[in-house]
Amino acid sequence: MIDKVIIYTDGGARGNPGPAAIGVVIYDSLMKEMERYKNYIGTTTNNQAEYQALIKALQMALKLGAESVTCYLDSELVVKQLQGYYRVREEGLGVLATEALKLTSKFKQLDFMHIPREKNKLADQLVNEALDNAGF
Repeated sequence: MIDKVIIYTDGGARGNPGPAAIGVVIYDSLMKEMERYKNYIGTTTNNQAEYQALIKALQMALKLGAESVTCYLDSELVVKQLQGYYRVREEGLGVLATEALKLTSKFKQLDFMHIPREKNKLADQLVNEALDNAGF
C-alpha cells in the first residue's frame, strides 16, 4: 500500500476522430517513477482518449493501493468537467466522465490539475510511441 501517488496522463488522436492512444506515468510522493503505461486504443476523439488515459491511471493507482492521488492533465476540458465547472455535453464523454468519477470515490483524496502541454512531455511521448508502434 502506498499513501500518495502523482499521475500524469495524456490521450491523443491523429485526426479527430482518428487513431488514438493513451499514456500514463505514475510517481510516488517523492517523484520517483513507479509505473509507465502506453497503449493504442483504436479510433476515437482526442477528448475521449484523454478520459481513457485518466481512467486507466486511476485503475493503476487503485492496484498500487494509493489513498491520495494528484492527477496532472493537459486537457483543460477534462479537468474542468471533472471539477464540475463545465458540463459534459457529448454523450460519449458522459459515459467516460461517469466512469472516471466512480473511480474517484475510491480514494481518500483526489485532485485534478490542468498543466500546459510542455509540462506533460513523458505522457505525451508515450502516446506518440503507442501510435507509432501501431503504424500510425
